[in-house]
Amino acid sequence: MRKLGLIGGMSWASTELYYRHLNKSVNKAKGGLSSAPLLIESLDFADIARARSDDDWARVAQILIASAQRLEAAGAGAIMIAANSMHRVAREVEAAIGVPLLHIAEAVGKALKADKVGCVAIVGTANVMAEGWYRRRLTRYGIKLVEPRDDRVEEIERIIYEELMHGKATRDSERTMKTYLTNYDQEDVDAVVLASTELRMIVDPKANVLPIYDSTELHIAMGAEWVLHKG
Repeated sequence: MRKLGLIGGMSWASTELYYRHLNKSVNKAKGGLSSAPLLIESLDFADIARARSDDDWARVAQILIASAQRLEAAGAGAIMIAANSMHRVAREVEAAIGVPLLHIAEAVGKALKADKVGCVAIVGTANVMAEGWYRRRLTRYGIKLVEPRDDRVEEIERIIYEELMHGKATRDSERTMKTYLTNYDQEDVDAVVLASTELRMIVDPKANVLPIYDSTELHIAMGAEWVLHKG
């Protein structure tokens, strides 16, 4: 098996999901006592959370580039960023390393295209939902995206940063997300992309009126396939 480098800590709750499910996927494929060969660098999210300005994001890029380079130097044959929002600087990271970067939006786009999905809504942090860098990756696969509503963006951002990133999942927030997903079903949306790792804590992808494409699950599958020489 090949050794995978994981940039984590964004948040620690999402990194725990990646670690657990990468290992479960590899163990399921290999059996016995097999687990995933991983190198993990868990960053202090307080240093990079809620970046807003171009200067903020330039600093974030340098932090993630340095992390990716350390993982590469330690023997990682590919790099994953264990967060949707931090893929905003994925191009800069990819350009600074000599090994592949497994992009989360590519995993989502390929799955949507394979299933011939026409129109989707993205739910995640504000920069994922509203900025073009994530959305453009999906449109390359012929996917149509609905425009996000400001009130939903603001509330989902609050839930992610003030609750889920602290490991707290509330019934109120679970009901809010259920309402949003039901509303999307009434807006001619074919599917929803769950583009925040933490939202898994309050959204069951298999128990909604619309198909849910869980970016974390798809990204982990991409990573496991790479480890197993399948991707």
